[in-house]
Amino acid sequence: MKKLILLLFVVSANISLAQETALLRLNYEKGATYDVTMNMSQDMGAVMSMGMGITINLKITEVYEDTYDSEMKFTKMTMDMLQGGNAISFDSTKSEEDLDAGGKQMKTQMQPMLDALMYAKGNNLGEILEIKIEPNVMGMEDIAKQSSNVVYPKEAVKVGDNWSMTKEEKGMKMDFVYTVKTISENDVILDISGEISGIATGKITGDMQIDGASGIPVNSNINMSMNVSGQEMTSKVTMKTIKK
Repeated sequence: MKKLILLLFVVSANISLAQETALLRLNYEKGATYDVTMNMSQDMGAVMSMGMGITINLKITEVYEDTYDSEMKFTKMTMDMLQGGNAISFDSTKSEEDLDAGGKQMKTQMQPMLDALMYAKGNNLGEILEIKIEPNVMGMEDIAKQSSNVVYPKEAVKVGDNWSMTKEEKGMKMDFVYTVKTISENDVILDISGEISGIATGKITGDMQIDGASGIPVNSNINMSMNVSGQEMTSKVTMKTIKK
């Protein structure tokens, strides 16, 4: 009986230890498809406010030892903007007859993005290594890069561990810090913090839920409070990934 109790204790301890650490990797399967929904908002008070929603169909076309190839296509885009008392609203699922003058103009600008295909090569740490867009459309590469919002560390992590990642876009530097909040059998929860510097200065906060089996960030929320040329601005980005 004592040996049995000791064996159960050892097994329980090993299970507990296994759940206290996680090796974060993207474990994509060839042929898998996902719907990735991104919602972005910017608020500069009376100056301007904007909300944008994008749904992307992501298909994993090939998986290698530690890299993968994928195809991405925008399947839906929405935008609501208020600037100087003028409102513009656009929804790609609406017919041209249901759009106002501003929406029709926006449709002309956005339609090339909806028609294009994005090809991306990434690694299992979450880094985007190559991006190709056919036909090439200005601005799409920036959106594709934003779809990768974390790069995993090479070593396993435990609760309380943190690591950093830096993004630089159009003169703005964003230093992200990811801290492991919880680890369970089903998921890993991260707290996000950081600093913004360059043409804007400010703070980053947020959180992320990573699926334990696939290593895919299934939910993330990133908030930025910054000062741009003396103007206060808040920005929010939420992302959700669902396997089809």
